[in-house]
Amino acid sequence: MEGWHGSFPQALERLSGSDGHTATLFVHGTLKVLLYAPKGADQQIPHDRDEIYIVASGTGQFQLGEGNLAFAPGDVMFVPAGVEHRFFDFSDDFATWVMFYGPKGGEMRRPGLSAVD
Repeated sequence: MEGWHGSFPQALERLSGSDGHTATLFVHGTLKVLLYAPKGADQQIPHDRDEIYIVASGTGQFQLGEGNLAFAPGDVMFVPAGVEHRFFDFSDDFATWVMFYGPKGGEMRRPGLSAVD
């Protein structure tokens, strides 16, 4: 079979067998898909690649650069390479899909980020 399919229950099972807060599920080229579920505090440091978070469960706050925003299941956040970020005040059931991609240093930066309407 070509392609890949992963489920949230499958990822949670793999998470319990890993370091307890991060499980790598899929790697292809520059793409790396993980499930991240910190307990207590998020001790992340800025990463050297661009990343996307898609919240799978739980609620809380997300620091992105100088700003903070509330998050809930289904929310999507983009973090450019090198930008300070972390989750805080999150519920015990918090878990998020993480997708790292592209070259170290991130994709070419353009003035301002834009979302497709």
